[in-house]
Amino acid sequence: MPQFEVLLPKMGESVAEATIIKWVLEEGDSVEADEPMVEIATDKVDSEVPAPEDGILVKKLCEEGDVIEVGKPIAIFSTGGDTNVTAPTAESKPAAVPASNGAAKTHEKPVLAVATGDEKISKTGSSGRFYSPLVRNIAEKEGVSLQELEQLEGSGAEGRVTKKDILNYIPNRSTTPPALAPKEESKKSAPKPATSEAGGITIKLPTIRVGADDEIVEMDRMRKLISEHMVTSMHVSPHVTSYVEADVTNIVAWRNKWKNKFQEREGEKLTFTPIFIEAIAQAIKEMRGVNVSTDGVNIIKRKHINIGMAAALPSGNLIVPVIHDADQLNLLGITKKVNDLASRARENKLLPEEIQGGTYTLTNVGTFGNVMGTPIINQPQAAIMAVGAIRKKPAVIETPEGDFIGIRHMMFLSHAYDHRIIDGALGGSFVRKVADILESFDVNREI
Repeated sequence: MPQFEVLLPKMGESVAEATIIKWVLEEGDSVEADEPMVEIATDKVDSEVPAPEDGILVKKLCEEGDVIEVGKPIAIFSTGGDTNVTAPTAESKPAAVPASNGAAKTHEKPVLAVATGDEKISKTGSSGRFYSPLVRNIAEKEGVSLQELEQLEGSGAEGRVTKKDILNYIPNRSTTPPALAPKEESKKSAPKPATSEAGGITIKLPTIRVGADDEIVEMDRMRKLISEHMVTSMHVSPHVTSYVEADVTNIVAWRNKWKNKFQEREGEKLTFTPIFIEAIAQAIKEMRGVNVSTDGVNIIKRKHINIGMAAALPSGNLIVPVIHDADQLNLLGITKKVNDLASRARENKLLPEEIQGGTYTLTNVGTFGNVMGTPIINQPQAAIMAVGAIRKKPAVIETPEGDFIGIRHMMFLSHAYDHRIIDGALGGSFVRKVADILESFDVNREI
C-alpha cells in the first residue's frame, strides 16, 4: 500500500521548530483522517498534528522530547493495511539536535570541552533578540555562551540567529569563549547558589529551605515559559504605570439592555471585554505612539493594531490570543472574535498564528474581583492596560444646573508602559483617552 512521510507542518510566522511532547498513536495503530497523531509544543502554543487521511502509523521517526524543524519528516504513514516498511534513510530521520561538520573539530579543542557543560541559554538576550529552542540546544551542547550568541549576526527574520548561522560559527569560533574563566573559578569554590538569567543579566536566586511537610511540584512547560517571559520583561523594560478612574455607567446600562437579546440572537454572551478592546483600538488610531516596539536602539512603529487579550486557563496558566486588525472590526465582529478565541483557549485549540503578532495587550483583572492591577508588559510590545472591577460608588455629577452626588459605576484603568520609548505625557494621555471613549459610550447604540 502507498506509504509516505508525514512532515511537521508550518505553525505560523516565526515558528521554526517544535518539541515532540507525546505520541498519541503507537506504530501499527490505525487512525482516521484529521484525528491526532502526536502532540507538539512550540514557544507559542501547544497543538496536535492530525493524520493526513485514513491509514496506519507505520513508523515514528522521532521520539518524545525531540526538537524537530518545520518541514522535516516525523513519521511514515500508510494509507492501507500493509505496515511493512524498510528502514528510513538517514535523510528521512530528523535530528533532534543537528550536528555540524565542524562539531568534531570543536570537541578536539580542550578549552571548549570544558564549556560544554550544563549552562542554560536564555531564550531572549540583552538585546531583546529571541533564540529558538534548536539554536539554544546546539549552543548549550557546543559550549557557546549567551554572550557569544549576542555577538553573532543573524540571517533570520528580524536578525535572528538561525541553525545555519550557529553551525557556521562553531568551527571558526575563538578557543577562549567569553565568560569561560568565571565558570571555571566557580567550580573551585563552594556550591554556587541557584541563578536565573534574563535579558543577559544573571540574578542570584534566594536559597529555599523545604520543610518536612512541604510539597514540591515542578512547574509545567507553560508555567516555565511564563516565568521566564515575565522576568525578562521586568529587566528589559523600565515599567511606569499610570492610573485613571472611569465612569462606565452608560456601558453597564447598555449591556444590561442588550445582553439577553444578544444571547437569544447569537447564542453567545455579551461581555465588557469587546467594548474595552474597541475603545483601546480607537485610542491607538489617535495616539499611535503606544503601538510600538524597540530593539534597544530603534523604534518600530507598528502599522497594524493587533490587540492581545490575556486569558486565564483552567490549569491556572495564562495565554494571550490576539485580535488582529481590531480597528477594522465593528463591535459585533470583535465580540464574535473574543468569544471564539476565549473558548478555544480554554480547550487548548488555538492555532500558533492566533497568539502571535500582538502590538498591545489588555488584561481584565476585574474578572477576579480586583480593583486595579500593575500589569507586566508583554514583550516585545511597549504597553499593556489592565481594567479593574466595575463597582457602584458615590460620585460628583456635573450638570449645567450644578453639581450633585449620584451612584455611578466606576472602574480603574492601569496603563503600564516602557519608559524607554513612551514618556509619562503620552502614557498618561493615552489611558485618559481610553477612559474618555468609554465614558462617552452611546447608550442608544445598536449591535
